[in-house]
Amino acid sequence: MGMTITEKILRDHTDLKEIHPGMLINAKVDVALGNDITAPIAIEEFRKAGGDRVFDTSRVILVPDHFTPNKDIDSAMQCKVLRDFAREQDLKHCFEVGTVGIEHALLPEQGLVLPGDLVIGADSHTCTYGALGAFATGVGSTDLAAAMLTGEAWFKVPETMKVVLHGSLKRWVSGKDLILYIIGRIGVDGARYKAMEFTGEVVARLGMADRLTMANMVIEAGAKNGIFVPDEITKTYVQGRATRNWQLYDSDPDAVYGSTLEIDVSGIEPQIAFPHLPSNTRGVSEAGDIRIDQVVIGSCTNGRIEDLRIAAGILKGRKAAPYVRLIVIPATPQVYRMALREGLIEIFLDAGAAVSTPTCGPCLGGHMGVLAKGERAVSTTNRNFVGRMGHKESEVYLASPAVAAASAVLARIAGPDALEAS
Repeated sequence: MGMTITEKILRDHTDLKEIHPGMLINAKVDVALGNDITAPIAIEEFRKAGGDRVFDTSRVILVPDHFTPNKDIDSAMQCKVLRDFAREQDLKHCFEVGTVGIEHALLPEQGLVLPGDLVIGADSHTCTYGALGAFATGVGSTDLAAAMLTGEAWFKVPETMKVVLHGSLKRWVSGKDLILYIIGRIGVDGARYKAMEFTGEVVARLGMADRLTMANMVIEAGAKNGIFVPDEITKTYVQGRATRNWQLYDSDPDAVYGSTLEIDVSGIEPQIAFPHLPSNTRGVSEAGDIRIDQVVIGSCTNGRIEDLRIAAGILKGRKAAPYVRLIVIPATPQVYRMALREGLIEIFLDAGAAVSTPTCGPCLGGHMGVLAKGERAVSTTNRNFVGRMGHKESEVYLASPAVAAASAVLARIAGPDALEAS
């Protein structure tokens, strides 16, 4: 019987000859990741378990990205825990302010996660790395502690949902729009504990930035992981970045899938996820006249250089509307530097934007753009739950960088076509 790419990667990180969906396994991890919110708990549990040394100083990675630069004393203390532990353990990869980026953009960029890897992270959006053809999933801090100690973690092998995308994308439709459309179609539990494997001619034409965006948000459909079969686009991205050997996997022609979802993307327009669920989606033409107070362009979902180029192309020669706060957050220092060299930062400043150092910041209501009662934001982030970006009576509308940039100029939810027509 054939196997899916997810099943093959999991099997090859065990001593088993075969595995099947529903099976409980222990598997070796290639990367164990923690951030400034989750790693302090893991470090405490590591010590409670009698931990002395981590299993591999190059494969335990700490990224203090959520509240950095530290916004208050509590966040400073959290980051100090990571810093002290990294020094004690002589960790090879603990990123500080100035080098830190948003974890799920930083690790692929730095070649620290690779095709064929098994990656766990104490952050739900660890599934991002499936874009590279890796098995990657979020875990709790206790599981991270166990992996830091032993180099292993336990899993229930997920069944796979095959998502086949056909047709041709309309102008301005991106990976963000595709994943929002899919989540809207199947719901926030439509892929619960499943692997979502993306394929089809549309997928073959997507760049790595769009793939990373889509894999990032599979958790919003309840998935265990999202994954793309690596191809030439993958290899081009990885070559020159990789810090160690990597392996390409593919699904067998006779692989068994739990379900298949086929979508003709030709009719999909830019999407908006209305409050308070990522599945509450509709096309931008159906948004109506919704006035906004803030726009955020960035995050582990859409803070890459490709995203900033799209936003800058729309904002060039234009300004954010009066009383609309426009916040742009490059996802990593490298992205920031590229945006600076390409003149994108100047475009954002000319448009009236505040450009932040890399941080998760407003995505989780942390800092750099917290919403007040009654305020509305269009954001390129991944969640719009009640109170996600601030006050519980604020509202977050999820969108692509193109829609976010156009909305900032028009002071209402709108796509670039509406901006060009105005």
